[in-house]
Amino acid sequence: MSCAEWNPDTYLAQMNAEIPGYEELEEAVAAATAGLGLETVLELGTGTGETALRVLARNPGARWTGIDASKPMLDRARRRLPEADLRLQRLEDPLPAGPFDLVVSALAVHHLDAERKRDLFKRVAQLTHVFVLGDVVVPERPEDAAIEIDGVYDVPSSVPEQLAWLHAAGFADAAASYVRPDLAVFVARRLPLR
Repeated sequence: MSCAEWNPDTYLAQMNAEIPGYEELEEAVAAATAGLGLETVLELGTGTGETALRVLARNPGARWTGIDASKPMLDRARRRLPEADLRLQRLEDPLPAGPFDLVVSALAVHHLDAERKRDLFKRVAQLTHVFVLGDVVVPERPEDAAIEIDGVYDVPSSVPEQLAWLHAAGFADAAASYVRPDLAVFVARRLPLR
């Protein structure tokens, strides 16, 4: 399914139907941001604002900047996040100017192929010292895959690949925890930007 087909009215029900563990992933991403003392956040793939609302509940007062390639999804997010700076753009486009205390993303980066993921991680490392990514991953055992992947619009990578790319991008401390065998949350840290 292309992002142009996402319908904000049915998005949440569709995510819950197509992604076993969706709610657990969203909660794990938000939990990974608790206690960070955030003032500025950049979200990659804002969608309807599901992740933003959960992260902001744990980090009240943070200034939110979000990007998404779908205008209908951003229109819905703008109603839910009236104070946020939400921009129509793709992950491949130049990212908003930082620095940000946190860059966060849920269920967006798996749409990029390996080379574009590596490039995105390098660009994110230039903007923040903490990156939290929750996404679909290639499970260690193929039989553990429960999420349908088309290999065209959905091109997830393995946890070890993404950890290597995060380290190569400059995140000295990067770790992943599994929500399910095909869903993981990455927390990557680097020295604070000056």
